[in-house]
Amino acid sequence: MKHTLSALVRNEPGVLAHMARHFGEAKLNINSIACGETENPDISRMVIRIEANPERISRITERMQALDVVIQVDDLSRKEFVDRELALIKVALTPEDTAQIMQIFEVFRADVVGMGQRSVTVELTGDEARVDGLIKMLKPYGILSMCRTGTIALKRGDE
Repeated sequence: MKHTLSALVRNEPGVLAHMARHFGEAKLNINSIACGETENPDISRMVIRIEANPERISRITERMQALDVVIQVDDLSRKEFVDRELALIKVALTPEDTAQIMQIFEVFRADVVGMGQRSVTVELTGDEARVDGLIKMLKPYGILSMCRTGTIALKRGDE
């Protein structure tokens, strides 16, 4: 099962590398990791997507909480949360496919951010399923390159 962990950490050099190394030592593969400053410039929020059973998630969150750079850890998979991902996708473009590709962009509400004679680059923000859906629809046309940010997430509600 996929889990989304949100950790508030000190905004210091080496913290991201330290956390990634920590997951490697635990033999857990990180599906995605995103980290950035919060409203407080001394604190960063790190969102980590991993696939593991609940027991392993419990162990890794306990180990994370014990680290001196970690302020707080939440397993968002057990709570309601909002998550988003950003993707930039460059697709091969031919005159005969242009209309269908543009229609796909419209359905997914993706924005064209660059266009050449033989390719088009599109930007999409959404949850993982939406990004995966766009990728699936564009594969037959030829994805030339792609970059995804990884998941960012926040708990819903007042907390």
